[in-house]
Amino acid sequence: MSDAPGKVGSTENPAGVVYGILTMGALLAAESGRHENYWQAVLSAAIALLLYWFVHAYTNLLGARLLASERLTIGSLAKAFLHDWAIVRGASIPLAALLISWGVGASLATAVTAATWTCVVCVIAFELLAGIKAQSEPGELVIEGLIRCRHWSRDSPAASRAALTRMESRQLGLCP
Repeated sequence: MSDAPGKVGSTENPAGVVYGILTMGALLAAESGRHENYWQAVLSAAIALLLYWFVHAYTNLLGARLLASERLTIGSLAKAFLHDWAIVRGASIPLAALLISWGVGASLATAVTAATWTCVVCVIAFELLAGIKAQSEPGELVIEGLIRCRHWSRDSPAASRAALTRMESRQLGLCP
């Protein structure tokens, strides 16, 4: 079952949406304080995001082709890039928070903080949604939300990068 194309919470690749949110959060946390203006921050985040998307889609396709001994076709390439467009959709949420902050005149540091906390709220919301869909008990939902909130609220840029690396390792099947 698939939602309309381009919808942020599309069911066709929810992991990609979450991956995009976390990737943008890690990028913003790692880059905070490195830019003098919004243009630099937005441009570097967008370029890095597009590279993540490209690399993620291509490596998944290449891995599948290696396992299945398939040829590269325009169709398989398009399918891979369209499937992983969910990463860009997810990343658009914190990026939108950054742009909105810019629009209302917030300092760059405040905007990066707002975008990073947007990531936290999104991950908690997705965790709660997953718990609700799994028919978790209310106490389990509260505990899961608190764990995620505590984990993210203490994260430094280095911890954000480490969390992203762990997530990538899980997606590649390198760890549980």
